[in-house]
Amino acid sequence: MTAWGAPPPVIVDLGKSDARKVLIGGSVAGALGVLALVGAVTAFIDGEPVGGSIAAVIGLAFTGIGVMAVVKWKTVSRPRKLVIEQQGIRLDDPQGMPWAVGWHELGAISISRTRERAVQLADALVPRTLVRVDLHPRDPRSFRPAHPTMEPLWEFHRVQNGYRLPLGDSAPMIGPIDHGLRTFAPQIYRGVIDEGFTVGLH
Repeated sequence: MTAWGAPPPVIVDLGKSDARKVLIGGSVAGALGVLALVGAVTAFIDGEPVGGSIAAVIGLAFTGIGVMAVVKWKTVSRPRKLVIEQQGIRLDDPQGMPWAVGWHELGAISISRTRERAVQLADALVPRTLVRVDLHPRDPRSFRPAHPTMEPLWEFHRVQNGYRLPLGDSAPMIGPIDHGLRTFAPQIYRGVIDEGFTVGLH
């Protein structure tokens, strides 16, 4: 409890989670790319230009993904936190586009999730849970001009008359966010909304 008797804020570290995912994905892609390029060189030496060309294209593609992960590392790993507290909800993003919303400004808030069965190269189905926080203003006409940094989130990814903050494959974040919204905004919190399953190719 705080000095005034209010529960402590719920703080979700978004930067650390994103950085970990980029590090893992980039490392795997880079390693596969290097292996494919080595295979391409071997194929060319063995007189198999077709196989070597295919391996080279695959190797360059995967190596490119690994390089992009390195290039984007500083942006993705920047400190970002979602804070749920007595006054409202805010995105602490000192090097990006921070925003803060008071509970009195919202008509509803919810967590939405889509469970994705991602098809990997080995044809395995890998379950992922894509998580978002959806915010619906009481009066969009006055809310939107007052919160310009949130504009990229307006009606993002099929949400209607609201804002959608995507958190990626982040099932462990649902519990803390749900707890924070139940604690600080029970009057407008609509719970966790399951939007079903999708199948994606990865």
